[in-house]
Amino acid sequence: MSQLSQLRSPAAVQAAIDEFVQLGRTKFLARYGYGKSRDFLVRDPKTGTDCDSKAITGVAFGKQFPEQGPLTADSFSGGEATVVPTLTRLGFRIIRIGEDWSEEEVLATVEDYFDMLRAEAAGEPYNKSEHNQTLRQQLNGRSKSSVELKHQNISAVLDALGLPYINGYKPRGNSQLLLRKSVQAFVLERQKLVGSIVDALEEVKLPGEKTYLAALVEAPKREVFVPSATKVRDRMPRKFDFAARDEANRRLGRAGEQWVIEFEQRRLTAAGHPELFQRLDWVSDTQGDGAGFDILSFEDETQHRFIEVKTTNAGVGSSFLVSHNELEFSREVGEQFHLYRVFQFRDGPRLFMLPGDLSQHVHLKPTDYRASFRAVVG
Repeated sequence: MSQLSQLRSPAAVQAAIDEFVQLGRTKFLARYGYGKSRDFLVRDPKTGTDCDSKAITGVAFGKQFPEQGPLTADSFSGGEATVVPTLTRLGFRIIRIGEDWSEEEVLATVEDYFDMLRAEAAGEPYNKSEHNQTLRQQLNGRSKSSVELKHQNISAVLDALGLPYINGYKPRGNSQLLLRKSVQAFVLERQKLVGSIVDALEEVKLPGEKTYLAALVEAPKREVFVPSATKVRDRMPRKFDFAARDEANRRLGRAGEQWVIEFEQRRLTAAGHPELFQRLDWVSDTQGDGAGFDILSFEDETQHRFIEVKTTNAGVGSSFLVSHNELEFSREVGEQFHLYRVFQFRDGPRLFMLPGDLSQHVHLKPTDYRASFRAVVG
């Protein structure tokens, strides 16, 4: 029998909640060695205070079995399959973090988010902390961290729609259904505003600072999250497909390729092969698209480096399009292939590289199909 199945006393749970309310969240969690709940809270029926569900469960066990003491945070798993049914069975109300926001709160948060996104796209300075503080005055006692989480949820919705999102708010999934619907409604109802944001992020403005090698950063890691069961299918008109619009903007792409060529000159020089730069070939310029890469460079005197450049004014995690030809070529030439992702181009380019088979670095989602009436079999 699992330890959680032995917890059968609502009074023990209430005693743990009472202590949580008395001490406050920070002191309670520190006393028992628990972190903040990421997904679920349990609501105090007396005061309406939302408490960290896993911590309450572990401490409640100690209240029911004082001779054994509270469970440690690493002795059981929290979440929908364990803590939630245990506390629900004992008559307590479970709140998924963020799900209790009202429509008015959600709409105000979406408006605030797009105000910041518009400023970021236009290159105008703004202060996230000040926005957070001002927004909370319109909300129902929300904490700074809960507002930040909501902003991250909005980023996740926009990313799923192929739209740009605020750099400082990394996408976080499992968002409230009401939030997803509100973001989609905002995009459809404010098409002119959203279009201006996308256009601003496609603007070709050559960077003033040319640091090149100092601009190199680590590539993001692939992440997987499980969407909520109530997730609606995200579909937007193609005019809002930011990745497609960005990719189609050849002026921005060409400017990024020019920057990469200068980067390569410095990379080859730093590697002790400055003479190889004279043999570099800007293939997409001399031969056009379709080769599966944009620039033919070198590792050394005998080995090529095939470079495909993807440029954006948006942030490090923004999506981009990969053609079937580029994917197949990355698999064909292996480690000689390098995708150079140039981001934040307008503000001072940053770069990460993805070597080899692209399918090993990113999640690939088919977006188009070639339709025909004849097929080759075998």
